[in-house]
Amino acid sequence: MKRTWFSTAVPLAICCIAFWMLSIPKEADAAAGLSVIHDLKHDVSPTLRAMVHSAQVNPGTPQQAPLARPTGPALTSTQPDPVAQQPTAPLSGVAAVLNFDGQSADDNRNLLGFAFVPPDTNGAVGATQFVQTVNVTYAVYNKSTGAVELGPALMNTIWAGFGGLCETVNGGDPVVLYDHLAGQWLISQLAFNSSFTEFFQCIAISTSSDATGTYNRYVFPFGSILNDYPKFGVWPDAYYYSANMFAVKGGGFKFLGARACAFDRAAMLTGNPASSICFQNPPTVASLLPSDLDGSTLPPSGQPNFFVDIADTAHLNIFQFHADFSNSSNSTFTGTQIPVASFSEICARATDLACIPEPTPGERVDGIGDRLMFRLAYRNFGDHESLVANHTVKGGALAGVRWYEIRSPGSSPFVFQQGTIVDPNINFWMGSIAMDKAGDIALGFSASSKGLFPSVFLAGRSPGDPLGTIDGPLVLWAGTGVQERSFKRWGDYSSMAIDPSDDCTFWYSQEYYKTTGSFNWNTRVTSFKFASCH
Repeated sequence: MKRTWFSTAVPLAICCIAFWMLSIPKEADAAAGLSVIHDLKHDVSPTLRAMVHSAQVNPGTPQQAPLARPTGPALTSTQPDPVAQQPTAPLSGVAAVLNFDGQSADDNRNLLGFAFVPPDTNGAVGATQFVQTVNVTYAVYNKSTGAVELGPALMNTIWAGFGGLCETVNGGDPVVLYDHLAGQWLISQLAFNSSFTEFFQCIAISTSSDATGTYNRYVFPFGSILNDYPKFGVWPDAYYYSANMFAVKGGGFKFLGARACAFDRAAMLTGNPASSICFQNPPTVASLLPSDLDGSTLPPSGQPNFFVDIADTAHLNIFQFHADFSNSSNSTFTGTQIPVASFSEICARATDLACIPEPTPGERVDGIGDRLMFRLAYRNFGDHESLVANHTVKGGALAGVRWYEIRSPGSSPFVFQQGTIVDPNINFWMGSIAMDKAGDIALGFSASSKGLFPSVFLAGRSPGDPLGTIDGPLVLWAGTGVQERSFKRWGDYSSMAIDPSDDCTFWYSQEYYKTTGSFNWNTRVTSFKFASCH
């Protein structure tokens, strides 16, 4: 479970939450239960510029945000990875735009007096700004210069004056997206009470393209069911969402399956009362990613949103979510499986969850290879639709990043191309992937070994390259330190975004260490573009 449990200085015990990730039958309908959730409260905020202020420093013990982990058998194939590839060509034709430091653990300490791990690095780019959310803080940057326009500030300051737990708690698992169709921002995080009996999703939608301005603020209740590891995607008819749901009883956590929801985008853009339509899936479906729209070409009229997760060592599940806010009973959530090249999980849940090495004195860190990595990026090219996704696998002796391009998701989904980028001496993990309007693919990830400080790497390909191949890697930023005594946590996700202004420039936000230490992480924001994209 990846989120901040407390925004206080109270030490936190490490929780172990178990669930099994199993496959679903082909052509299965995973919509076991439909429900409608209405916002508990909504309002319009003052400008963030007026609300942000220094927090009362409350010195305390460094803390980790626990992560819900499967404890079942590892995803293990008897076959070597058939699409593992060590790139033979350097990544060329990529021009750097900006490269600057984002938020760090020091921002946690400056605002709270202590730091959290992991940073949950996430960022999005808008008309003139880049917004980064990192665990319990956020910051707004000028996208032309990288200069800070606002923050870093605590996430809950976005809900200052709102009342309730959204205002008083930093529940973590932050997500920021830019709704380029409307020119407005989506920022969200969890909230819950200290007895873990009430859980909420706090969502703020900006009223303009200025991320420092006013927001339509909402809170949606999930009752006594924990909505862990939430992810969002922008779609024309709704903001689509997924979370891993847990029943909390007597200090224990029972996994119920992933829940998929559609939030009423039209209502939330204008600050009106809003509802969400949700489907609760069985425990065989976990860590779903909703598709997030890139580019100016809309999906075909009426096209459902797509959700994807890992089914087994040779399949992905792909679902279609049709939301009908005028008559929720007409909403549907149906799925099928598509075959992929076989793979094995790295840092297997049944053996060693932390297996990614660093140079001495660094600790081994978690690979989180049991789930697809944020985002599930969608693009409509007119003559075809594409989804790109990635996850960490055992690409040989070490960790590699498996990537996919899925085409025809709305009719007959299939893997158009796939590959696993590997190196015999370096671990690659914690990736994020996206595609520009020319069809170039950029895959960013962390890289580390016993002889390499954890660093920010980039691989990429152009549409004319042989299918399944990828070039690189290119070092976006070289780490100069290692992580010590930080609960072996890294991530739990990074973020590759596309600039809506030109639909060519990629923006990548990822973690690294500048100085060896405990709870001492830094983040880097890099932007770049392929020469072939105009």
